[in-house]
Amino acid sequence: MADEKKQKAQPGGGKQQGGQAKPQGKKAKPGEVEAASDQAAAKPARPKANNRGTARLRDRYYKEVLPTLMKEFSLDNPMAAPKLEKIIVNMGVGEATQNAKLIDPAATEVGQITGQKPVVTKARKSIAAFKVREGMPIGVMVTLRGDRMYEFFDRLVNVALPRVRDFRGVPTKSFDGRGNYTLGVRDQLIFPEIDYAKVEKLKGMNITIVTSAGTDDQARALLKHMGMPFRQ
Repeated sequence: MADEKKQKAQPGGGKQQGGQAKPQGKKAKPGEVEAASDQAAAKPARPKANNRGTARLRDRYYKEVLPTLMKEFSLDNPMAAPKLEKIIVNMGVGEATQNAKLIDPAATEVGQITGQKPVVTKARKSIAAFKVREGMPIGVMVTLRGDRMYEFFDRLVNVALPRVRDFRGVPTKSFDGRGNYTLGVRDQLIFPEIDYAKVEKLKGMNITIVTSAGTDDQARALLKHMGMPFRQ
């Protein structure tokens, strides 16, 4: 009887196999748990891999064009060098005043050209001579930034414009005095994304390239180094 009491008095006696007590893990204090949670929340998530990669024209700007512009205009700060900010593609559909359904194919074609869903532009005021009422859809527009902007510019100067019949370059005087350049395109078929068999009517568009340049000379140099084929 005395032996049984002595066995019960031993820690872990009769409950642990092998006669050894099972070590217990150290419990974390409440403050330590909160600190670990805060560290996990503060740790930035690893960005997902981009299958497309960076636009090659963006890489070319930072590796080749930017140093050239800084040397050409004697700039000490890279942030002062001109760069592309956005590209606006605007397709007007005047016939939409008579048939609003014509907006749909225009939006589809601009979406195929730019890779971005366009927005419908509406008339700001009524014009009786053209049978236009305020708020009536008259075209579609897309504003491109980032990699899509660089990719569109790359396709424009290297693929689309060379397909223009008797192409001799784009005019050099289409700047607005604030470093922005507007180019008119007569038809959408110069872009390889458009299927000729599905086009019902040729549609022109305006392409406005907005830069951070303070003068037209800086903007012209930027676009020239980026590959814009200016007329000689």
